[in-house]
Amino acid sequence: MKTLMEIQKKLKAPKGQYNSFGKYKYRSCEDILEAVKPLLNGAILKVTDEIKNLGDRYYIKATATISMDGESESACGIAREASAKKGMDEAQITGSASSYARKYALNGLFCIDDNKDVDTKESDIVEDALEEEINKIETVKDLEGYYQKNKSNYTKNISVFNKLISEKKGELINENS
Repeated sequence: MKTLMEIQKKLKAPKGQYNSFGKYKYRSCEDILEAVKPLLNGAILKVTDEIKNLGDRYYIKATATISMDGESESACGIAREASAKKGMDEAQITGSASSYARKYALNGLFCIDDNKDVDTKESDIVEDALEEEINKIETVKDLEGYYQKNKSNYTKNISVFNKLISEKKGELINENS
């Protein structure tokens, strides 16, 4: 889609936010949307959320879709709801996960690289949650089923997902030897 390619070339989404606790700059979903709107030139951008349940955890899957002249392109982002967050009620926790998922969906659609952002500490949170979930699995058969069922949910963190699955499989095999 030509429109998307043009937006990807021209888009400048500066890190307009500052985290005084962590002492780093970051860009929010709102920063990306503010930067992209003037570049749409008639294209329609839609961002939607879907709640997914995996085990005892809830995840927000956001999809960003750009459409023009009957063509469309989409990208997804996934974020886990925290089980609790000090000073936040349940709606705020869901909203926070939605913002992260939307940000990563927009990053994917518009080729915004956040790898060097300290804000990607979120990936550490995802890894910790995933490791906790995988460690509950007790048999190789159950682990293989979990892998097949969930691997498409971790495309952004697939190397972490595969590493944790592999480590757990080795652990289970050693326990049963």
